[in-house]
Amino acid sequence: MNEKIKDIVDNLDSQFIDFCQRVIRIPSLSGSEEEVSNAYMEEMKRLGYDEVFRDEWGNIIGLIHGNEEGPTIMYNGHLDVVTEGNVDDWKGYDPYDAKIDEHYMYDWKMEKEELTKVIHGRGTGDMKCGLAAQVYAGGVLVKLREMGFSWKGKFMLAAVVLEENGEMMGTIKLTEETLPDKGIEVDAMICAEPSSLKLMLGHRGRMEIKVTVKGKSCHGSSPWLGINAAEKASKLIQEVKKRIATDVPEDPHLGKPSITLTMLENEPNALCIVPDKCHLIYDRRLIPGETVKGAVAEIQEIVDELTEKDSDFSATVSVNSNLRNSYTEKSEVIESQKPVWIIEKHHPFVKACTEGLESVGEEVNYGYWNFGTDVPQVGTIMKKPAIGYSGTQEYCIHSPHEMARLDYLKRSLVGNISMFLKISELPKESFNVD
Repeated sequence: MNEKIKDIVDNLDSQFIDFCQRVIRIPSLSGSEEEVSNAYMEEMKRLGYDEVFRDEWGNIIGLIHGNEEGPTIMYNGHLDVVTEGNVDDWKGYDPYDAKIDEHYMYDWKMEKEELTKVIHGRGTGDMKCGLAAQVYAGGVLVKLREMGFSWKGKFMLAAVVLEENGEMMGTIKLTEETLPDKGIEVDAMICAEPSSLKLMLGHRGRMEIKVTVKGKSCHGSSPWLGINAAEKASKLIQEVKKRIATDVPEDPHLGKPSITLTMLENEPNALCIVPDKCHLIYDRRLIPGETVKGAVAEIQEIVDELTEKDSDFSATVSVNSNLRNSYTEKSEVIESQKPVWIIEKHHPFVKACTEGLESVGEEVNYGYWNFGTDVPQVGTIMKKPAIGYSGTQEYCIHSPHEMARLDYLKRSLVGNISMFLKISELPKESFNVD
């Protein structure tokens, strides 16, 4: 079967790359994914998926049924991309042209640059090409079935909305509303976030902590009549920097926890007015053993100490939340938090993924993401096994030199198929995590 897989991939290669280019050429910022979602739907139908549908939140789901009963494996990626930024920083490339040429890119180890064919453009790495490879993996399974090959279970492609700004919003709504309504139970997940062909086994949790420091407004010419919230906030900022996420033991896989101030806004934010509120947003990354509740409590402890020492100091602490709007006109306020996710290398699901890649001649390597993904919704909250895998690379995403290697994309397409076939043979008891 592996030889047939490679033959089919060779035959589909030009179509696959053309599809990558087509979706890159469609801008799809968070909340504006409708046009690109249509392109994914049309391609899945053209490739012969058994079912293709859109849910109320704008997520796109495609299903392919095997010849025998078995697990449902969700291949997951997000439809939205970040803004292209200043086009002048793209060094002559149009971020939505999807140009193919030869360019230097690092190897997966980040040890050397190699001259290779690449696609340029916003979303190539994060994550339109990785998602396209998953879509075409399903297409190859359809062709194998047509040739008389037998395989178990269901292949599910889930292209979700609102990942870049939504704290797993699309995947949460998919798994908590859409799939239960359809009677579909997910057994495991493979995420197409960039991984440089490595199997990714975890990442730190992420949350936003909002602190509002309160003061008293007055005219800027008479500051002694008020309480400057921004100046009071500076005391808190210094204490947080000194005390939070410092001198903490590193996790052997995920590294150190961290905290950094990412947003600061005064209210009112105007000339000649002493601000009576200063809003701070902290980006907090969590390692195993840390919790959202505990991270909020650390900041609250500093606030309590400052309040005790200074009768004019007052502040509130909470998990930040934001209103998220889907292109389907569904909306909801969601807290900005996602838990730690990690899976052991010796888990049967990871072993099956490893064996699948080895069966097609891939050298298997493992890694852990610095950034957050949608995986914790399945891997931590639902307690189902999950890994990350893609031929796109982490180092160039969210930047004005985003691109993807064509050779890695083709290898990832073969890899996605070979992993699925191994995973589908696992017994039911293999699809749980502690």
